[in-house]
Amino acid sequence: MTRGYAKAEQRNQEAREALKPLAPGERPLVVTLGAVVAALIAISILVGYAAGTKVNGEQPKLVQVIAPTLLMGVMAWGMWRARYWAVLGFQLLLVFLIFSAFFGLTLQASTVAQFAGTLLLLAVAGTFFFFMVKAMARIQMPERVPRD
Repeated sequence: MTRGYAKAEQRNQEAREALKPLAPGERPLVVTLGAVVAALIAISILVGYAAGTKVNGEQPKLVQVIAPTLLMGVMAWGMWRARYWAVLGFQLLLVFLIFSAFFGLTLQASTVAQFAGTLLLLAVAGTFFFFMVKAMARIQMPERVPRD
């Protein structure tokens, strides 16, 4: 067991050493795409509200529109600036989306179109998540400065 752990830790260390940190102003492509997607979601929420879109027969309250718009907008800004916390938050949303799509696929999909759409959503979200893991490793969590 110990030998297996040491071997795995050696592979992990080699993988960490192979990563090169981002240059100042550099942003991985997947993080840029994530920032654009988050911004488009924020904009679409505002446009839908302004257009009078109804949800379950009622127009949402302003707070129900501002909260997700603000969340996605801040996340888009953070990813555009290649901030670790923003990428981590976007990955958290992707995990919720992956779980929701999986359960929708197994429990709710009743037509071929629903099955295909949910499977596509699952594939896109999973791929996005996979590529963001390496991007997060390159962004690297900033080290904390100890208090005096």
